[in-house]
Amino acid sequence: MKQGVLVCMCLLLVFMFCVPVFAQPSTKSVETILIDDFDTPDEKEYQWNVQASRFIAEGFPKKGYFAGIPNSLRPLRTSDDPEALVLGIQTSYNRKGDNWFEIYPTTTDDSGEMKNYEIPLQGLVSQIDFWAWGANYAYVLEILLRDADGRVHTLRVGNLNYSGWKNLVINIPTYIRQQSRLRSGPKNLSFVGFKVRTDPNEYVDDFSVYLDQLKYTTHTLDNIYDGYDLRAVDFDAASEGGQ
Repeated sequence: MKQGVLVCMCLLLVFMFCVPVFAQPSTKSVETILIDDFDTPDEKEYQWNVQASRFIAEGFPKKGYFAGIPNSLRPLRTSDDPEALVLGIQTSYNRKGDNWFEIYPTTTDDSGEMKNYEIPLQGLVSQIDFWAWGANYAYVLEILLRDADGRVHTLRVGNLNYSGWKNLVINIPTYIRQQSRLRSGPKNLSFVGFKVRTDPNEYVDDFSVYLDQLKYTTHTLDNIYDGYDLRAVDFDAASEGGQ
């Protein structure tokens, strides 16, 4: 008798703890989304541009696309893929100091004028990662993000004091608002660009950096407030199904 009661209690506990797990649908869908692999620059709605601080040497900065890929990514390529390209930047400054340069997307309007283009990111972004080729310079690499309230945040990714390719990952801090409470309707995070700062004691006469496979990880179904389209509906104009 006691053994039967014990079995019943165990079954009841299993039912209590397991049923909610199966009964509640998931509200998150974690995805990794590619922003740019730099393989087809002519097919993008934007182009990457570069600008530098005041002591940049004449003829710099230089930008170009070059054949190349991190060795870790070569097994993932197929015969149908376009030629693997990377985005390269070369700089030279006339003096040491607090020098910097920015790499950012731009587009051209109907009048032919170039303007900045910010890449919208979907869902609730948890991290951004990309491959960066370093030349063992003590330069600092940063990314710029605009939050849902319109503020631009500069996040330090790390130093470029290594040689060759390295996969760099940065987690998005929770203080960066990804959906606004100030505007009607949702507005997500956007990618503004990269920024590289020189070290005051480092050489500045010949520096190159290459970028590849810019992507981000996001919860595409995670919304702080999902339902803006139902805030001001007219019930008198509603359709009555079945009639």
